[in-house]
Amino acid sequence: MGRKYLKCFTFVLLLLLNLCAAPDVPVINEAYSEQGDSITVDFSPMFGASAYIVRLESEALDYFSEIQVSDTPATLSSLQPFTEYAVSVMSVNAGGRSQPSLVKIVKTVVGTLELNTSSPTNNSIVLTWEMVEHAVLYTLSLSEEGSSIMVQVNTTNTTMTFTDLEPGTTYCISANAWGSDQLPSGDAYVCQITRKAQVLGIPSYVCTRYQQIIIEWEDPMIFLAVCFCPVPCPPDSLWAEEPVSENCTLMWNEVLFVDYYTAFVRSDNENKELCNTTSNACSFRCTCGTTFFLTVFAFNLAGVSPPGPIINYTTTPCCPGNVSVSLISTETLKISWPPSRGADIYETKAVGASDLINCNDTAPICVLSDLSCNTVYNVVVMPCSEIRGCTHTCTPYSAETAPCSPEILNIMQTNTSSVNISWSVSNNNANYMVNLVGQSDSRSCQSRGSFCEVSNLTCGSVYEITAFANTSVGQSLPSYSVNLETGPCCPQGLRVKQVTRAMTNVTWPAATGARSYIVSLKSPRGDAKCHTLNPHCLMGCITCGTNYTVSLDVISSTGKKSECTYHGFSSGDCCPSSIRLYSMPNNTIRVYWHSFGGLSNYTAILVGMSSNYSCRSYPGRNSCDITGTVCGEMYTVVVAPLSRDGAKVEFCPRRRYSGECQIYYHHIAKTHD
Repeated sequence: MGRKYLKCFTFVLLLLLNLCAAPDVPVINEAYSEQGDSITVDFSPMFGASAYIVRLESEALDYFSEIQVSDTPATLSSLQPFTEYAVSVMSVNAGGRSQPSLVKIVKTVVGTLELNTSSPTNNSIVLTWEMVEHAVLYTLSLSEEGSSIMVQVNTTNTTMTFTDLEPGTTYCISANAWGSDQLPSGDAYVCQITRKAQVLGIPSYVCTRYQQIIIEWEDPMIFLAVCFCPVPCPPDSLWAEEPVSENCTLMWNEVLFVDYYTAFVRSDNENKELCNTTSNACSFRCTCGTTFFLTVFAFNLAGVSPPGPIINYTTTPCCPGNVSVSLISTETLKISWPPSRGADIYETKAVGASDLINCNDTAPICVLSDLSCNTVYNVVVMPCSEIRGCTHTCTPYSAETAPCSPEILNIMQTNTSSVNISWSVSNNNANYMVNLVGQSDSRSCQSRGSFCEVSNLTCGSVYEITAFANTSVGQSLPSYSVNLETGPCCPQGLRVKQVTRAMTNVTWPAATGARSYIVSLKSPRGDAKCHTLNPHCLMGCITCGTNYTVSLDVISSTGKKSECTYHGFSSGDCCPSSIRLYSMPNNTIRVYWHSFGGLSNYTAILVGMSSNYSCRSYPGRNSCDITGTVCGEMYTVVVAPLSRDGAKVEFCPRRRYSGECQIYYHHIAKTHD
């Protein structure tokens, strides 16, 4: 039973953990737009999810929204037409949210048409609509109610008249706007009944003063109506168009029984204009950024119509003049201009080779940052108004950002005082300058290529190296700095002095930039080496009578090494061995020794209790005679080679000898160390 309850408890615990964990990330199957103000998202449902959050982002509108939905597919409304949105979906439950799904970019279609219809005659229907922003074509389909399509037309105008229709019949019209992306808007749908056919009869009615009086006869033989027109009616539908910049046309529906029309045009700056015409259109000059108040009166012999509707028409905002574009940092442009008439907000765009930067503001100034370096941008300021949108015909201005910062790629020291520096080249027509700043001096070089060489560097110094790029626009930001440490200086005046037969003392001045030294004495008979922190070294294992090459490695604290060479050093000649003293006639002592070479001069020195004696040999001889010695005295004897300058080697061993003077040639019997 215990195991059974344990299994049940484990199952319930795992179930609760799964319920408390955030659900998996959904996958968007499809996202599309069928209406200009909505996007539909179809995504895969996730197990354990209680709801979903659809995230919408638009960089162009600076828009961000998260909407919770319960199921898929989900339709999100209140969006802007012809705008790109980034769509992602998250699953939600008690454990929290999942990570967002992969983003899909969806562009809403253009806005839906708003249709207006009228039937001026019993066989025609007039269809009008407001221009849809970003639309390049309109498709209209006419059908009798409940029947298939009779007429389908494409047009770029905002009005269409269908003729040859049946009187008193209901016709339905569907319409679509097509954007530049060749996608249609949502369907607009409207139905209109044509006027009924006129039936002849008795006088039907009497109109008021401002209406027509029509008498119709029952007799079909008199197909005839008499109209008495005190004054005409005013046009009841007016609209304005601007086919050419600053040249507008006021148009209206024709009215019966009119001899001519008079159009009144008044601008918001109180300028007035009058136009008489027999047609249903009148042209007038319309400056940018201006609101015009328009009305039309109809005239005939009976008089003038009453006041008709007054409409207002606002032209697009004026393009700004005296636009100033300046580079205020390496990758930031400042654009300023005088305020434009009719503008509520300004949209500034900078179009480069591979990027587009936007700036929207109500102030006549804009700063575009995060631009690409060494790039030519076409900058255009578009004034916008809530009524007419933006003016897209303003003149663009060209501006170039500063060059890109180079990147130092390699520093190669060609000798002890010269260095070759190379860098990345990512600018057009740039001149590069490299600065080397040390503790006590500075150097620089310039090149239009990707490398340059700097010489006469100071030894034992650390240089900070920075590179810049220059163009006609200005100077780039500096590259990241790279440090160069030159090798430590070679000390001048190194001295080698032999202190014993097998030991020398090497000294030198302290070197700039040095932390430690390695002094080497090399010969075919063997080498000696010393690693020290001090500017001197006592070296052993020296072989007598040997020529050594002398070198010094000077090492910095970071391991930078300079190899220094000096004049060679010759150790002293070897001291002779087997020294013997022989008595000779006439109080003469002959000193004999065994030499290691036959080219050295030797000197023999006898130091007694009461007197000192010496003799000197010539090259090739290994003995010399000392005269005038005192018999029976104890002597200290030293035999040493002589250097080329006649100096005696000071470290040859001393021997003590004693004996008696003899008449004949004999060896002194006793030798004392």
